[in-house]
Amino acid sequence: MPGSVSRYCVLLLAVSLVLRVHFGDQSLAEPVVRSHAHRAPTAEAWRKTLAQIPTLFGRLAFLASLRDSRTGRYGHELMTALLGPEDGDRAINRSHQQLFAEWLAYSLADQKSDLDEYLRTVGGPRNFRHYHDLIPAAAREVERQLYLTDLETLMDLLRYEHDVAV
Repeated sequence: MPGSVSRYCVLLLAVSLVLRVHFGDQSLAEPVVRSHAHRAPTAEAWRKTLAQIPTLFGRLAFLASLRDSRTGRYGHELMTALLGPEDGDRAINRSHQQLFAEWLAYSLADQKSDLDEYLRTVGGPRNFRHYHDLIPAAAREVERQLYLTDLETLMDLLRYEHDVAV
């Protein structure tokens, strides 16, 4: 019995460390460890949900659409059902921040290619003004400015290429 308890503790510690590395936030990892039975299926289901969106910019738009403009909280039926509203909010918020950081790490050429693909999937650049709403609430001011500067540059390129008001 003592050996199995210590193995269990080591396993719990290992899971906690993996989650900390994966999510980068102990407060996010704690609820997932407590609901150990749901951890892997939840993460896999969320990855599959996001993987259905072919572009990074599309995933940013999707995640931003899950944020309630009045409360700033995120909600998604699957995540709420599997994790509850608090932990679901934290997990989606974290995904939004991670994808936003990934977008900022793209070169301008990669951003242009991804945005072009996104616009093809949504029917073109007309009335494309919602990009300001895609910034996570927790983004730092320097990240916001970089994102907005890059998007303004991309919008200028779109106007030039397509001769349309964007």
